[in-house]
Amino acid sequence: MNTFFPEIKKNFGFGCMRFPMIGEEIDEAQVARMVDAFLAAGFNYFDTAKPYHGGRSEGVLRRCLTSRYPRESYVLTTKLSPGSFEGARGVRPMFEGQLKECGVEYFDFYLLHAMNAQRYEDFTEMGIFDIAKALKAEGKIRHLGMSFHDTAEVLDRILTEHPEIEAVQLQLNYVDWIDPKVQSGLCHAVCRKHGKPVLVMEPVKGGSLANLPEKAAAMLPKGSPASYALRFAASQEGVVMVLSGMSDRAQMEENIATMADFRPLDEEELEILDRVRTV
Repeated sequence: MNTFFPEIKKNFGFGCMRFPMIGEEIDEAQVARMVDAFLAAGFNYFDTAKPYHGGRSEGVLRRCLTSRYPRESYVLTTKLSPGSFEGARGVRPMFEGQLKECGVEYFDFYLLHAMNAQRYEDFTEMGIFDIAKALKAEGKIRHLGMSFHDTAEVLDRILTEHPEIEAVQLQLNYVDWIDPKVQSGLCHAVCRKHGKPVLVMEPVKGGSLANLPEKAAAMLPKGSPASYALRFAASQEGVVMVLSGMSDRAQMEENIATMADFRPLDEEELEILDRVRTV
């Protein structure tokens, strides 16, 4: 358990935006088996959002997770997503619909989705932060956070003006760590400045770091490319959760093997990844 959120058992989470598919349909039988394996391995964090899989992801979690397991056995995160509601008056009806679709009475984490400078202005004007704080006061949200896609300067402003944000979900991987546009490393530093724990999305950069060029993959002394990407993200100070979208049982088993007995990257491995970045 981590010191920020004791309800989270381990630092690896099930990202629910890349479910296994059979044609155009989600393979719910396989999702249920993956949920079973994930929980059996001692992990308990699930992350979804209303827009994922064309609006189907939350309902899949109800059928494959929340209707099959007691509430205390899992930690559930979803998001307040732009485009899913119309104005401030639309937030509560959408939120109540999310509770119903997920089959729960509260969310462990509720994130303001894909925050950037413009969205911050829009949400501020609509009073979204006040609405979210009210939902938390009512016990319908346990922890309020946000996912973020913008500069470190914007992040610093938001966290300064809204200390009630308890966690920040960042796109963080060893390539974007030094990317001047994504600013993973700089944004991570802002979170440390404000004492905010980090939830990691895109640790394998949409799968590209799991499928490295042959020359780059050959530089890794042991373990799969995906395992190095996950371990890089989880090795950063203040990271309490690393999410991965997994589209089949094999990917899940590989990731579980990496994270079940997590070992931070050592200095030699970090130097290797510095070289891999340039290939």
